Amino acid sequence: MLKKGSKLYSILTGTCPRCHQESMYLDKNPYNLSKVYKMHENCSHCGLHYKIEPSFFYGAMYVSYGLGVAFSIAAFIIAKVILNTSLKTSFYAIIGTLVLFMPITMRLSRNIWINIFIKYNKNWKNENPKP
Repeated sequence: MLKKGSKLYSILTGTCPRCHQESMYLDKNPYNLSKVYKMHENCSHCGLHYKIEPSFFYGAMYVSYGLGVAFSIAAFIIAKVILNTSLKTSFYAIIGTLVLFMPITMRLSRNIWINIFIKYNKNWKNENPKP
């Protein structure tokens, strides 16, 4: 299921969407908040420039919104439906979930966004030689 060549692999691991060889981020730990957005400029293996155009990752905000809604719904269902808590407690669970998973949401949204535009290419060496 999670093998090189799938979009899901690149999204969940944060690796280069073209070659799946290198992490796009300087620090793999999303909870190192001072470096959560720090990325390499290019992939050291295939040479892919991650910021395809200026302000490329602003589009990831739309993905981040969708992920936030999904996490909120999941937190509400777990708190209200499964654990049968009050509405106020369910609201606190949603807030806590959003704060706790914020770094992961930020990274996942960037990973999803770049994977929309770049696809895996196992023959990247032949088609796009590194500069």
